[in-house]
Amino acid sequence: MALVTLRDRVMERQLVYRLWQAPFAEQKLAPLFAHTDVSVARRVLDVGCGPGTNTGHFAHADYLGVDINPEYIAHARRRHGREFIVADVTRFEAPADGRFDLIVANSFFHHIATPGVRQILSHLATLTSDDGFVHVLDLVLPSAPSVSRMLARADRGDHPRPLEQWHELFTEYLEPVVFEPYSLGTAGVTLWNMVYFKGRARR
Repeated sequence: MALVTLRDRVMERQLVYRLWQAPFAEQKLAPLFAHTDVSVARRVLDVGCGPGTNTGHFAHADYLGVDINPEYIAHARRRHGREFIVADVTRFEAPADGRFDLIVANSFFHHIATPGVRQILSHLATLTSDDGFVHVLDLVLPSAPSVSRMLARADRGDHPRPLEQWHELFTEYLEPVVFEPYSLGTAGVTLWNMVYFKGRARR
């Protein structure tokens, strides 16, 4: 338990987080860009935005980053000069004329227990514009023993899930458009199994 606590505290430091994420940041977002022209997004909500890892891709849009970690948000504000707030996203409200046409949650939900995931997805559906989509990129727990399973188990997020569980959660509140497994790795070695989901709010 002490080792887990130390690991989590270290990874909560924004510099360590950025260095850990940097080699795979673009790989991780590749399915989003393959299935969506982000250049036409008008209003973007970045859920669990961390230190602003995704922010640069939405320079053209009205952007809001939300994270529960004050240090991440302070760094993101200094680095990007965009709008970021420290908040529980389930308590964030948007006016009917200010809903988001692109909501992204990148490597966020595997940190959240299942009841919380359901609550957040349900709320995100209310924040999505009629022509908007929710995009999720998250960590998959493979069933077979492998490097990727070991790394998923070692992740500071305690809730990586098998593909079928992710599908069930996402489609409970969102109408699926894309559900696409993919992998992250280097030198031909898969280090993490991921899933990309794109969905519309069920009205």
